[in-house]
Amino acid sequence: MAEQHTPRSLIVSLYGAYGRGPDESPVPVAALIRLLGALGVDAPSVRSSVSRLKRRGLLLPGRTAGGAAGYALSEDARRLLDDGDRRIYARTEPKLSEGWVLAVFSVPEAERHKRHLLRSRLARLGFGTAAPGVWIAPARLYEETRNALERLELSPYVDLFRGDHLGFAATAEAVARWWDLPAIAGLHEEFLAAHEPVLRAWRTAPAGAEDAYRDYLLALDSWRRLPYADPVLPAELLPDDWPGRRSAEVFAALHELLRDRGAEHVGPFLAGD
Repeated sequence: MAEQHTPRSLIVSLYGAYGRGPDESPVPVAALIRLLGALGVDAPSVRSSVSRLKRRGLLLPGRTAGGAAGYALSEDARRLLDDGDRRIYARTEPKLSEGWVLAVFSVPEAERHKRHLLRSRLARLGFGTAAPGVWIAPARLYEETRNALERLELSPYVDLFRGDHLGFAATAEAVARWWDLPAIAGLHEEFLAAHEPVLRAWRTAPAGAEDAYRDYLLALDSWRRLPYADPVLPAELLPDDWPGRRSAEVFAALHELLRDRGAEHVGPFLAGD
């Protein structure tokens, strides 16, 4: 299945990769249109997506030093991107001894819309379902989970616990019930099919800064979803042919090769040149 890169997602990836400079200057609208145009996104789609991100409170209108109209990240958006960085660029191997965090929730029937929001948010954080109303994730996700639930005002409905799995089934068997491992493996295989050939091509014949920008942003836009769909479980709990480690290595290599090279192309646009 071909990868889908929506204009809104690409804009978020662009800000995540290149739009958090120390001066926090708004990114000119014209720059967004030209930079996204290199990825095949037309100007009306860019403007429409920016408007949606503005309505969600993620982008704030402003003026560049030269007086051009632009958009900067809101504090909430910056915090979300900073939280995402800890997953997207994580390279440490998880250990089974770190344990688990459990989210146990109960939502009154009169507020069932919050039940749906809570389930979808826990799923997006990487939680699996241990039982109805009981969700589980590696313990290292505790702080991010707490922050997300407080930000969405869902914490009154949830109790969080930290602990170990003591049985009765082997933990590897239980993990296969808590998460849809074949579906997660499929996402890794899709990433590898799309981006491993790109890495091979760059190692064989490096190209220019605009190509680096394009290939890196597409890889980042694909990859940044994966650390949320995949909670990154200890290796001893996963099948021997698990593709997650290889896809992480491919993204890390693309980041090392392309991110700074792509910045050479992006920099003049952000400066309004």
